[in-house]
Amino acid sequence: MSARSKARKRALDVLYGADVRQIPLNQALATEAERAASEPQRESSWLYAREIVDGVIDNLDEIDEQIETYSQGWTLARMPLVDRAILRIGVWELLFNDEIPEGVAISEAVESATVLSTDDSAGFINGLLAKIAQSNTK
Repeated sequence: MSARSKARKRALDVLYGADVRQIPLNQALATEAERAASEPQRESSWLYAREIVDGVIDNLDEIDEQIETYSQGWTLARMPLVDRAILRIGVWELLFNDEIPEGVAISEAVESATVLSTDDSAGFINGLLAKIAQSNTK
């Protein structure tokens, strides 16, 4: 697994954990930052994970608006928490990180959904991120 894939997983853990515990993202990020400081061997994945979570925090309203606009009848509240976290990461990479090709952002999100979510989630996430990518060129 590449360092960026590991970082996406760590970012997913932060976003999902904040939703499950119903705590602010900033608080979840601070807790993970403390943990990362005590685990220097994981620093390479932590730097990009932090960039993702900071990016989601900074752009949450726009990210969520994109998800709800293109999800056709699915509100954020109705989505499984893990799908919502995966989508937030994917949308951030599509719209706010020019270093990640669109295909990679979508593929990584679909892979996460395949491993971590429901049987229907990977297809839903793939279609939704593809629509967002098509509608918003970098």
